[in-house]
Amino acid sequence: MFTDPIADYLTRIRNGIMANHKVVEIPASNLKKEITKILYDKGYILSYKFEDKGYQGNIKIALKYHPVSKVPAIKKIQKISKPGLRKYADNRNLPRVLNGLGIAIISTSKGVMSDKDARANKVGGEVLCYVY
Repeated sequence: MFTDPIADYLTRIRNGIMANHKVVEIPASNLKKEITKILYDKGYILSYKFEDKGYQGNIKIALKYHPVSKVPAIKKIQKISKPGLRKYADNRNLPRVLNGLGIAIISTSKGVMSDKDARANKVGGEVLCYVY
């Protein structure tokens, strides 16, 4: 049992990038699946696959690298809201990561979405992580 499963998810991706792995396997949950879909839609990962084996299942994430220089698409992935100190933002104070070049993943009342989508829907929520 993990204290912070989202931090474990982000750390597994970060470690996979640092070790130049092509695929990372992570225990699944509904929140992790939504974050994975956002990372794929925004172009930070190459592909993903949800495997429903047993009780929990797994997420297989294919990490994305530049074809020639082998530079990863994710430069930094950083957890913001922690179990001991939650970070919330309303729709007027949503963070802008690298002046709009990166994304912040927000858990809102309308589901998990990027900061740009949250601004468009005029909702705030818990700031989970920054990706750039």
